[in-house]
Amino acid sequence: MIETEHLTRRFDLFTAVDDLTLRVEPGEVLGFLGPNGAGKSTAMKMISGFLAPSEGCAAVCGHDVVAEPHAARLALGYLPEGAPAYAEMVPHAFLRFIADMRGLRGEHRRRRIDTVVEQLHLGPVLYQPIATLSKGFKRRVGLAQALLHDPPVLILDEPTDGLDPNQKHEVRRLINTIAPEKTIVVSTHILEEVESVCTRAVVIRSGRVVADDTPAGLLARSRYRNAVTVAIAEEIGNAIDVLKGLPGVTGIERAADGHSVTVFGEDGLDTAARVRECCQVQGWTVTALRAEGGRLDDVFRDITASETAA
Repeated sequence: MIETEHLTRRFDLFTAVDDLTLRVEPGEVLGFLGPNGAGKSTAMKMISGFLAPSEGCAAVCGHDVVAEPHAARLALGYLPEGAPAYAEMVPHAFLRFIADMRGLRGEHRRRRIDTVVEQLHLGPVLYQPIATLSKGFKRRVGLAQALLHDPPVLILDEPTDGLDPNQKHEVRRLINTIAPEKTIVVSTHILEEVESVCTRAVVIRSGRVVADDTPAGLLARSRYRNAVTVAIAEEIGNAIDVLKGLPGVTGIERAADGHSVTVFGEDGLDTAARVRECCQVQGWTVTALRAEGGRLDDVFRDITASETAA
């Protein structure tokens, strides 16, 4: 559904995207990650046909975005960074305009507008000038126009940027609902979003791919994978030396609250059971104890900071 081969974009002497080769299959939700300036938005603009590559090529549903731009864009819904729209328009007029540009007619046109208005909960602001809308509502209007013609491919650059927690939940639920019938690329800096909606994650740094895995696969790289975080009612400082002495414990990380630590153990050992037994023997009052599944922010920092990441 989306293919890039050796996609490269240079701005004078600066290379924003460097030899990007990807294939995104039907039904995949690809999380596109990277630090600010990594080249995410530039890559999405090239895939969407809004920016010509310096080298390489990109195709949407088999249509080269440079050689067959009209066919490629018919198959694509694009939410760009910042969700630009005509500020003097109201959302209803804006969506009618987009529907006309997309060639929607008659009852199908009316039904699609009604559908995206309902999906994005735009009813309360439908006749309010876009310039006066909150950042969250502007973002939802932008997402509505991307979905309006029901395309098989969606490119979404920071789709939940500016939304409150409830709105983020609604947008993520919408992505999960439509994902089986579409191919979706989501650029985001919100790592919990990757876990909640993405089936695959690609991390880029300095314009190059440095990781391509499932969210679970990335979590497995975390040093927190299978570590145990325990909180006790007593002052944790008195317990650290005892926990350090447990068989198989390789390290302790103390939290700032003064009552909890994360205990790192050797692979294959049941660290949680040993920590729980230790707490019972010592008579500590345990207020929380959980085995860590891994932390994406930890993996993200390691991948994007290391010059040897792969």
